[in-house]
Amino acid sequence: LWAIFEPTIVKLLILSDYSNQGYLDDELNLIYEKTKALSRGQFTGEITPFIEASAEKYLSLRSIAQSSKAVIVLSIIIASVAYAYKKISSNSRTREPVEKFLKAVLFTASLAAILTTVGIVFSLIFQTIDFFKVIPLFDFVFGTHWYPAKAFVRDSSEALDPTMYSDTFGAVPIFAGTFFIAFIAMCVAIPIGLMSGIYLAEYASVKVRQYAKPLIEILAGIPTVVYGFFAALTVGPFLKEIGNSMGLDVSAESALAAGGVMGIMIIPFISSLSDDVITSVPQSLRDGSYAMGATKSETIKKVIFPAALPGIVGSILLGVSRAIGETMIVVMASGLAANLTLNPLESTSTITAQIVVILIGDQAFGDPKTQAAFALGMSLFLVTLCLNIVALRVVKKYREKYE
Repeated sequence: LWAIFEPTIVKLLILSDYSNQGYLDDELNLIYEKTKALSRGQFTGEITPFIEASAEKYLSLRSIAQSSKAVIVLSIIIASVAYAYKKISSNSRTREPVEKFLKAVLFTASLAAILTTVGIVFSLIFQTIDFFKVIPLFDFVFGTHWYPAKAFVRDSSEALDPTMYSDTFGAVPIFAGTFFIAFIAMCVAIPIGLMSGIYLAEYASVKVRQYAKPLIEILAGIPTVVYGFFAALTVGPFLKEIGNSMGLDVSAESALAAGGVMGIMIIPFISSLSDDVITSVPQSLRDGSYAMGATKSETIKKVIFPAALPGIVGSILLGVSRAIGETMIVVMASGLAANLTLNPLESTSTITAQIVVILIGDQAFGDPKTQAAFALGMSLFLVTLCLNIVALRVVKKYREKYE
């Protein structure tokens, strides 16, 4: 509260010195701005004695305000903690209202998360409905030509003319490009991530695990724009050079470059989660397998892996969702042309890349060209929802409980 009202109070105290001098409101505001600028050392105009005195007063008031705020907040915290500890530690019924208060706080936090999700969904739904009022759903879902730049609306009558957008918003090429690049990424991430997780959990020594796991997880902390630069400036030209030496026609912006680098980015998600899940399998299962004469690899394949399968499947589906929703790598490395192709050496585009292209610059939100981004966003949301449902069903099917 003090942070909200402090600027107003300080301003009133500063301008109280000028209240009887007949200044207008705009002049008083200008004087206050000059005072703040001078106190920060940013005023280059003429410094009058009044402005200088006001600046000194302003600094003094700000210093007092900051010190007072710190003292008051600390005092309130100390007093509140002491009072709460005294009441709770005593054998009284004060614990019940505290529990109710904490329950209300937790419920509010959960409700805020749910309402945020609902708000996002509804913000997508309304724009998507407006889009499908102009563009038939069948043309969007099954159309094979995606060229939104063709749709330039000059007036409202043209905006509502469906014939103007025929053969323009066919989303099959970008759906295919999205899943194709995600498939390439998972072909890289799943084997490397899963095998590295198994090695760290079952084979690596404590010292190797201590250093190897943080190094792998560093990959998750690299910004995606850096991966995009790496794919566009290093991997793409490298693949093109290799392809040319083999007589292949390789695009500088290819699905293989984007998917490969995206797979590298997803490795730590699968590796770290798989490692944690495998490590959490009870040691008694390993001991029982060894007692039956199984080797270490047989134990991993027939005992540990089935026990950890729900968590491993969850990590893989998390990686798939990450791959489908990735933006910067595909924008910078896979191209923006929505080509319907399954050739990894050619350029293609994805849903997220097209959303970025559509929403760049000043856009009119009544334009179907812009509303197409919301339709794509809604499609991406539904795909992610389906992946989550599949993950829950798989985990439920293969979950086993161990005592």
